[in-house]
Amino acid sequence: MRVDQSMPAASTSTKSSSVQKPLKTAQAKPSALVASYAAAAQSNATTRSYDADVRHFKQYGGSIPATPTMVAEYLANFAGILAVSTLQHRLIAIHRAHTDQGLPSPVTNSLVKRTMQGIRRTFGIKQRRVTALVKDDLLEMMIHIDKQMTMRAARDKALILVGFAGAFRRSELVRLRYEDITQYDSGMELLIRRSKTDQEGAGRTVFIPYAHGNRCPVKILKRWLALADIESGPLFRPINRHDQIVGTKALTPQSVALIVKASMRMVAGDEAAKMVAGHSLRAGYCTEAATVGMPAHIIQETTGHRSLTVLAGYIRPVAKRKIPSLL
Repeated sequence: MRVDQSMPAASTSTKSSSVQKPLKTAQAKPSALVASYAAAAQSNATTRSYDADVRHFKQYGGSIPATPTMVAEYLANFAGILAVSTLQHRLIAIHRAHTDQGLPSPVTNSLVKRTMQGIRRTFGIKQRRVTALVKDDLLEMMIHIDKQMTMRAARDKALILVGFAGAFRRSELVRLRYEDITQYDSGMELLIRRSKTDQEGAGRTVFIPYAHGNRCPVKILKRWLALADIESGPLFRPINRHDQIVGTKALTPQSVALIVKASMRMVAGDEAAKMVAGHSLRAGYCTEAATVGMPAHIIQETTGHRSLTVLAGYIRPVAKRKIPSLL
């Protein structure tokens, strides 16, 4: 192959300039484009949660930047008042508030670490578990909802049944759109575009089959969509006090918890309502599936759990109750 001898000098010059430019850019302040991608690495919900945590820290004498003593005192003052998991989340938020500004984090200091360790040893780290809503609970809830004969009742009924049948997280449930539905003769497939364990949006689908009787999630959802005249956009939307759908925005994840609590309150009163949340639907599916003997890997296909270890937290209690007596 013949090589053009006139090229090396120009090539070297071009190569040199192409190397120097990114080095110079790397030393400068990040561009707006870089900042936008960096912000996208964290969900809006997580950002709001961290911001709220830092506001609470500042409200009770904290500041950014903070000293290790300041953070340790904050932890000590709220130990026993806030859950251990909440305090741990506050530490993450305070740490991020410093590192995002290029400041040294007080959270890594030994005083803060020892204080948090002492709080965990004193109060424990047991997490609050909401009550799982199983089939019998749902059927009783449906009886009370059916008595209302309103748009709100139609929406709540569809939301609860679909939430249970698809083992959806509350954030997944409110993100469902009409365009995410694929109809089949045996049921419907729903596309989850993004979830807690899929922040990059690879997506997955959940199939909900037709069920017998008038408690079929597929039929109830279709009925709600027809009644609400929804042919695009979010499936579940806010309803005002006049029983009218408000715009085309989706419900918030917190709304799912409020709907579940309100439905349980009708069935069993205030105390029972305090023990349930939006997660009760997902937990109920796992519990009910384990009770009827569905294999763990099949349950996992619906729930989308990445780890069977996490799923086992729902299945093992059911398995224990099935252990026969040896006496």
